[in-house]
Amino acid sequence: MQPAVSDSANVSSSRNLGAAGANRILFALIAALSLAGVIVSAISLQRHYAKSATEFCDFSQQFSCDIVNRSEYSSIMGIPVAGIGMAGYAALFVLAVFRKSRTETPNVLLGAAVAGLAFASYLTYIEAYVLETWCILCLISLALISLISILALVVRLRRNKRVKRADVVF
Repeated sequence: MQPAVSDSANVSSSRNLGAAGANRILFALIAALSLAGVIVSAISLQRHYAKSATEFCDFSQQFSCDIVNRSEYSSIMGIPVAGIGMAGYAALFVLAVFRKSRTETPNVLLGAAVAGLAFASYLTYIEAYVLETWCILCLISLALISLISILALVVRLRRNKRVKRADVVF
């Protein structure tokens, strides 16, 4: 006959396994969304340097990736904004795939995602109020970084919950 302590240990162990599985799913979703962000940013970067007009992304004067991607706001100190986006999404991908087991990753991931969201929000402001033209690729990127930020927040909150639970046990 086993002592009653093993029942609580089993419950705690199964909770940890469930949490680990949920975290794997969250990190996988962040990785997939980050990869999609790299692809969207790469297309936008290609459009930044293209000489011809884009048909799939230009619907009217109010919806034109070419106007946005070739405006004076499409580069910062000579670096295309789309290239910055590719680098940012690639960094998020690396964090979600190769550094997910490190204790500081939830904090770094959330910080990077929120920084990306702030940058995307600034660029969206430029589209809306300065250029008065929307880029579909940019709006897709805004949606991606918004979802990544929400998922990174969930990862961070789940980590805090586990740490608090561990502190109570000891």
